[in-house]
Parts: sequence; structure tokens; C-alpha cells
Amino acid sequence: MIFIVVRFTVRPEVADRWLDIVADFTAATRSEPGNVFFDWSRSVDDPNVYVLTEGFQDDAAEAHVTSAHFQAAMAELPKAIATTPQIINVTIPQDGWSEMAELKPA
Repeated sequence: MIFIVVRFTVRPEVADRWLDIVADFTAATRSEPGNVFFDWSRSVDDPNVYVLTEGFQDDAAEAHVTSAHFQAAMAELPKAIATTPQIINVTIPQDGWSEMAELKPA
């Protein structure tokens, strides 16, 4: 699986609307063949920081970055970000989430 984490620092004036801004991009990506997950989180320390966690099967990430919705997002998102996003991109030997062994509900 290709595992990607991207940290976005967005402009303060759009921070509360960020999930609306990326809603179409998010929905289109989640419906792509080979997408395992595409989830946004907001920092508890900085309300202008969002983290995107993505998973793609095998080489599906290449189809993602060449898709029309990805290209549209890359054209529009520069207006909303404050800094260049930071990324971690690795290939890992599993197909999705595993259960954490150290913690279970009581």
C-alpha cells in the first residue's frame, strides 16, 4: 500500500471552511479505484493546520495525481494555503488498517 500523509497550513481566513473547500476533491478521491482511505484531521494545537492521511493500493496513487479532480484541486488550493504542504510518502507491506494490539475498549 502507498501510505501518504500531507500537512497543510491554510490561510487563517479559510481555516474554518477548509473541509468545505476540499469536499469535492475528497469525495472524488474516495471514489477512485484503489483508494483505501482519504481522511482529514485538524490540529489541536494550530487551527490553521490540517493533516491528510491517504492510502492507495499498489500504483493507484499515480492515477490519482493524474486525475482531473486532482489537477483541479492543485489549480485552486494555492489560493487557500499559507505555506507549501509537507508530505511523507512511503510504500508499506499491508493493505489497510490493522488493529492496535496494546489497547482495546473496556
